[in-house]
Amino acid sequence: MIRSLRFRLPVLFLAGIILAGIVAAVTAARLFQEVTRTDSLTELRRQAAGLADLYAEQALQTAGQGRNAPRFAAARLERATGTTLYYAGLDLFPGSESGLRRLSPKTLPNQAAFEEGRAQTFEFRPPGQDRVYLAAAEPLQIGGQTFGFLVAAKPRAEIRERWQLLVERLGLAFLLGLAVAGGLVWYLSRRLTAPVVALTRATEEVARGRYDVELPRTRKRDEIGRLTDSFRDMTRRLAEADARERNFLMSVSHELRTPLTAIRGHVAMLEEGVVDDPAALQASLDVIRSETDRLARLVGDLLDLARLDAHRFTLAEDEVELRRLLEGAYQSRAEEARRRGIDYEERFHADPVLHTDGDRVLQIVTNLIDNAFHWTPDGGRIAVGLESANGSVAVTVSDTGPGIARADRERIFRPFFSGDHAGGTGLGLAIARELAQALGGELLLDSEPGAGSRFELRLPAL
Repeated sequence: MIRSLRFRLPVLFLAGIILAGIVAAVTAARLFQEVTRTDSLTELRRQAAGLADLYAEQALQTAGQGRNAPRFAAARLERATGTTLYYAGLDLFPGSESGLRRLSPKTLPNQAAFEEGRAQTFEFRPPGQDRVYLAAAEPLQIGGQTFGFLVAAKPRAEIRERWQLLVERLGLAFLLGLAVAGGLVWYLSRRLTAPVVALTRATEEVARGRYDVELPRTRKRDEIGRLTDSFRDMTRRLAEADARERNFLMSVSHELRTPLTAIRGHVAMLEEGVVDDPAALQASLDVIRSETDRLARLVGDLLDLARLDAHRFTLAEDEVELRRLLEGAYQSRAEEARRRGIDYEERFHADPVLHTDGDRVLQIVTNLIDNAFHWTPDGGRIAVGLESANGSVAVTVSDTGPGIARADRERIFRPFFSGDHAGGTGLGLAIARELAQALGGELLLDSEPGAGSRFELRLPAL
């Protein structure tokens, strides 16, 4: 369970969400803390500056009248501003008379700023206090002479309480968001992993040789949908390949058994001395020779097909006079054409020279001519043609046989295609197409039932 994708995927997503939430919360809290501190110090400086101006103005008005230093309600000012007020400086402006708490100038951390009469912000711990305060000190001046500083301070804990409240709210929002995200992640992981689990089970079934597996129906064209469709197509092709393999083995067994049975029967008759007549004896020997040749052709075709399928077929490259090669193939069946009354003609309109494997080209053309003679009835017509145009050459073999249905145009190029293969191995067209592709060309077919067939071998001219 822990190692399954259905478990690890939500955990990984949630871990990423938690990490991102923690980073965001820490960043937000830190930023809020800095902003709050900056705003607090700015507010303290503004309050200290305003009160310092107020005290200095009143002190200036009363100094020439011989009156005491101004007395303000410091406690009321503190309640109004929310800060604690202090005075640090000379006794020319006594804090006890002004209602302000006194601080020693040594409390101020920046003594240079104190001596120069410059405003400053700082943290300090007031005498008799346990808390640390944020403070802003503004100079008190009369006639351009600084005689002390007015200090506005606020406990740092108040600022901390503000950003701690923010952290609590962020944490609550994070938990709620995590719960929602967890639900969405669980839902999405189920949607994502369910097809993967189904595909895994289907893969195990296919590995056992069962191709009729059920796959989930996918309506979306996402990666999972395309993967499911590809897997479904793969199982279909595997089923077809398995069926073709079984048919192939059955066909090979049949093709081998037929000549072997004939050879075994005639050999048995010869061994038992059943055949005494010299003519009958010669007939039996002719049958044995013919069936042996048939076996040799079948084995040779099977070896060629196996090499082509395994891409272990080697090709020679020579200068081939294609017209001369075709004339030889054409003449090899001229006698049979005359004997069967077939109108057999050649239509050679080019004389190209190719750099290719002449033996394999001859094998393709011979297979096409053999196929034409097999299907063409006596008194029919067969034509072998040669043309050259647009950087390629075309060798055509046409016949007036029964033609090929549209549904069978691809199937006839499969080994041992069901049909009348009497007198042949049923591998000729399959080998012809594979050889054509190996030579860098293609084998095309144009046929209609009842109108004959036309095979065209196209090869590159250069």
